[in-house]
Amino acid sequence: MDTGKTYMQKIDYSILFFIFLLMCFSLLAINSGSGQYYSNDPTFFVKRQVIWFVIGFFAVAGMMIFDYDLYKNLTYTMYGVGLLLLLLVAFSPLGVYQNGAQSWLDIGIGTFQPSEFMKIFLILALAKVMSSITRRKEISFKSDVMIVMKIMALFIPPFLLVLREPDLGTALVLTSIVATMLLMSGITWRMLTLLFTLVIAGLGTLVWLFFYRIDLFSLFIKKHQLDRFYGWLSPEEHSAGYGYQLVEAMKGIGSGQLYGSGYLQGIQTQTNRVPELHTDFIFTVIGEEFGFVGATVLIIIYFLMFYRMIIIAATCNNLYGTYLVSGIIGFLVFQVFENIAMTIGLMPITGLPLPFVSYGGTSLLTNMVAIGLVLNVGMRTKHYMFQVDEDN
Repeated sequence: MDTGKTYMQKIDYSILFFIFLLMCFSLLAINSGSGQYYSNDPTFFVKRQVIWFVIGFFAVAGMMIFDYDLYKNLTYTMYGVGLLLLLLVAFSPLGVYQNGAQSWLDIGIGTFQPSEFMKIFLILALAKVMSSITRRKEISFKSDVMIVMKIMALFIPPFLLVLREPDLGTALVLTSIVATMLLMSGITWRMLTLLFTLVIAGLGTLVWLFFYRIDLFSLFIKKHQLDRFYGWLSPEEHSAGYGYQLVEAMKGIGSGQLYGSGYLQGIQTQTNRVPELHTDFIFTVIGEEFGFVGATVLIIIYFLMFYRMIIIAATCNNLYGTYLVSGIIGFLVFQVFENIAMTIGLMPITGLPLPFVSYGGTSLLTNMVAIGLVLNVGMRTKHYMFQVDEDN
C-alpha cells in the first residue's frame, strides 16, 4: 500500500521547478511592464501576483491531497456549477462588462472569470465520459457517432455561453480541449476525417463570408473583434487604430534583437506604448528586454514542462487520468502558442494570457489547479512489470 511518504517521492518535482522558473519570468516582466500604471506604487501588480502565486501553490498542494477519482465522482456537480456561473455572467446583474466583454462575475469582495474555471470542469467531464465509453468490444462508425454526440453535449453549452460574452479566445481554448481529447479517444480515422472536413468547411465558409458577404460575417463576430481582425491582417495600414497594439508590440520584440535592450531598459516597455503589457502582451516585455535568447529560454521551459506532462499522460494506466492530463496539456499548449503567436502577428489578437507569466488571479489560479491535477495523476500512477489497464 502506498503511504504518504511514497506519494511525496512520486511527485514530479521537475514540473514544479519549471513553474518556479516561469514565476521568475512573470514577476520580472510584470515589474517592468506595469510600473507606469501605478505611479504611487510601481510594484502594485507584482505584489498581487506574488500573492496569487502563493495561493496557487497552496491550490497545487490541495489538489494532490485526494485521489483524483474523487474529482471524477464530483465531476457533474462541478460542471453544473460552472454552467450556472456562466449563466449568472450572461443573464444576471452580477455580470461585469470589461474590456469589450461581459466575462466577469461580481461577488462583492471582488470579481472573477468563471470561464477560466470552466476549462477545468469541461476537462473533468469529458475525461469521465470518454473513459467510460472508450472501452468498447466493437468499434464502428455508429459507436463513434455516439461518442461524438456525448462530447458535443458537454462542449456546446459552455462554448455558446462563452462565445456570447463575447470571449472568442476562451471559446477557442475550450475547442482546443475537445480537439485534443478527441484525438486521444480511440475513435476511428474515418470519424476524425469527417470531423476535420466539417471544421475546414466551416472555416472556409467564414473566410468566404469575410471577403464576399461581410454583412453576414458580422453576424458571427462583434465589431471590436472584427476591428482586431482587420488590425491583424493589415497592422501597418491601421497603425493609428486597431492595429496600433500589434505594431508597437512587434517593434518592441524586434528591437530586442539577440540579447535584449536590458532589464527595465526597453523603450516600448518603459514608455507605455503597448497597452496591456503586464497581461496579454507580456511576451513583448520579454522579447524586448531579454531578446531572442530570453524568449527562447522561456519557450524551452514551456517545452520541457509539457514534455514531463506528456510522460505522465503516456505512462498512466488509468484511462480517466490519461484523458484528464491530455485535456490540460491541450489547453495550456494552445494558450502558449496563441499568446506568443498573436504578439508577433502570426495569429489574431484574442486576449488570451500567457500561462503562468501574464498577470491575472483567476487565470493563474486555474492553471495552478490544472498543474495540481497533473501531479496528482502522476503520483498515483502504479507501475507494473507488465502493462495493466485499470478500469477505475
